[in-house]
Amino acid sequence: SIANKISLGQAEVGIAGGMDTNSDFAIEFQKSFAQKLFDFNKSRSTGDKVKSLLEFRVQDLKPKFPAVVEPRTGKSMGQHCELMAQEWKISREDQDQLTLESHQKAEAAYSEGFYDDLICEFAGLKKDAIVRGDTSLEKLSKLKPAFDKSGAGTLTAGNSTALTDGASCILLASEEHAKKMNWPVLAYLKDAQAAAVDFVAGEGLLMAPTQAVADLLKRQKMTFADLDFFEVHEAFAAQALCTFKAWEDEEFCKNKLGLEKALGPIDRTKLNVKGGSVALGHPFGATGGRIVAGLAKILHQAGSGKGLISICTGGGMGVAAILEK
Repeated sequence: SIANKISLGQAEVGIAGGMDTNSDFAIEFQKSFAQKLFDFNKSRSTGDKVKSLLEFRVQDLKPKFPAVVEPRTGKSMGQHCELMAQEWKISREDQDQLTLESHQKAEAAYSEGFYDDLICEFAGLKKDAIVRGDTSLEKLSKLKPAFDKSGAGTLTAGNSTALTDGASCILLASEEHAKKMNWPVLAYLKDAQAAAVDFVAGEGLLMAPTQAVADLLKRQKMTFADLDFFEVHEAFAAQALCTFKAWEDEEFCKNKLGLEKALGPIDRTKLNVKGGSVALGHPFGATGGRIVAGLAKILHQAGSGKGLISICTGGGMGVAAILEK
């Protein structure tokens, strides 16, 4: 939104950011308990207060624990992604392999100091706490399915992104303003696109990035071959793999995405080269900023190139963007 304001001449500079905490969820009480508390608070006489207290029941004290579920289906993202994995025939082994590579690349990026100037130390923490550079396919294979426990499930705590705490922000400016302030330009935001799917009608909840990327590349007259880096949000390893498989599917690309032919495979050596969300975590409000910042630095270090961002979100939404140097 800020980039659009800048390109329209409505602003010269702005900061876009967000944060999320998943370790300090608020626990809610039942609505019946809340209503009875209100009634008690409104009571004026001692008799009315005693009468209100007598209305309370033990079941009113049962807390409502928060859950990341879609209100229109009652299913969690993980449950939805299990359905996607089954539809696109994504194996547990492929999910664990992508997960392993994500952790290995994240660990290597930290070791080389890539994140040193991208992360603000907080409470003594200088590194994302869930990166497992020492994990292995053997360790990942021992984890039990986390969402579908019928025996058919393939998503585990290992190949699913952890819900973590985090914050991020991005400084954006027009080229003229950046030069005036003597700011180094790491990368340029070339274009962006949002899309949605009707997951209530059976489309995969986290498949909207397929459409967003297709629309974006079509408008820019680009193909995967024109891109040097791919930053694909790994909400779940299965989600990313479903996306890749869909882009390779001729029928899906023609009938669903409105393309003349399949987008084809992406070069995996260019994928999430400094680690992905399954290794770094996913604070909902901060992931987009983290991915943009990381890709901007990757392009800056490379000296030139173009990078594609693909992010799925709740509500059946997907966002894509192209950064270039």
